Amino acid sequence: MKIVHYCQHVLGIGHYFRSLEIARALYRHELVLVTGGPPVEVRLPPHVTEYRLPGLQMDGSFTVVSPTDKNRSLDEVKEERKKLLYSLFERTAPDIFLIELYPFGRRSFAFEVEPVLEAVRRGDFPSAKIICSLRDILVEKKNHQTYEQRVLNILNKYFDGLLVHADETLVSLSETFESADKIRIPLAYTGFVTPRPSADGGRKVRTRLGLQGKEALVVASAGGGRVGHELLRAVVEAHACLAGKRPLRLCVFTGPFMSEANFSDLSDRVASLPGIEVARFTEDFLAYLSAADLSISMAGYNTCMNILAAGVPSLVLPFAQNREQRIRAEKLAALGGLNLLKEEDLEPSRLAALMTKVLSSGKKPVKVPINLDGARETARWIEHWRKSAFS
Repeated sequence: MKIVHYCQHVLGIGHYFRSLEIARALYRHELVLVTGGPPVEVRLPPHVTEYRLPGLQMDGSFTVVSPTDKNRSLDEVKEERKKLLYSLFERTAPDIFLIELYPFGRRSFAFEVEPVLEAVRRGDFPSAKIICSLRDILVEKKNHQTYEQRVLNILNKYFDGLLVHADETLVSLSETFESADKIRIPLAYTGFVTPRPSADGGRKVRTRLGLQGKEALVVASAGGGRVGHELLRAVVEAHACLAGKRPLRLCVFTGPFMSEANFSDLSDRVASLPGIEVARFTEDFLAYLSAADLSISMAGYNTCMNILAAGVPSLVLPFAQNREQRIRAEKLAALGGLNLLKEEDLEPSRLAALMTKVLSSGKKPVKVPINLDGARETARWIEHWRKSAFS
């Protein structure tokens, strides 16, 4: 099959990496990954080609869209993106158009998506079937009834299937989308999407870091990095409180999009502290989690699933801007998969005490009975569904 996979990350990198993991699972097919957020430099599988649209991003409140290139106007970028996306369909004539999040989110990108949807409905691209790829939990909307009706109108009119990347035993779509029973297209839960750590990845990281004996490793991370600076600063200060009390190493990953000012602040703080490394990003993040005795992070979808896949004890701070991270984190905490942080826990001595408590309990693999095979199940569903649709 020829697949066009559309994913627009606008603040963090979670959407991008979840889509990339699904793309990896579709290795039997020719796949074009359409992106258009701030560039993320990662190695792509041989069967995947990235098709970058001129970049757009959003502010932390998700209200303002702006070009990543400050020298271009928003109208100019939008017009170019619309033409480029449409021309991709004219050239490739895909069998599957897999759209991440839209129409449940990314309303600001309707200008480029809906012309393609209309063209498919008219029969201009007769082989194309349209599938929505959706995260487990939706953020809250002010006028939720109007929002849900708009989503239903688009979904039931243009789409052929909906894949929810969650385990229904933990969370169902109806919990954050009340009109789920009015969806008239096939809906399937795939399980959560996450890569799995290699068998010896953790050992290799510990060897590379030169960790000795019972020296503990703490990995602190902030996803894409546009938010999370306060958490990472608190971890650095808590580490300083623990210096000399126990053998402890700290690796901090700020995320590729953390501002230069915040990255410099963290780098300056650790300059005189032993046993701390600060980097923006690593493609071996899952191996670091496998090597770690404790993970401290925000509570985004990808990070939470990485934590569960690695089986590492954790402290997570849900993003306060919306309900999504808190709902997920509380559900996983109730199963014993995560330990929740509150804003007041970021006081350095208090955080140091919480870190000590987890580390002193001894590293034990964290096992939560939920489906983490979402990427492979997504590929299986698409392949089976496409075959059945044309048999």
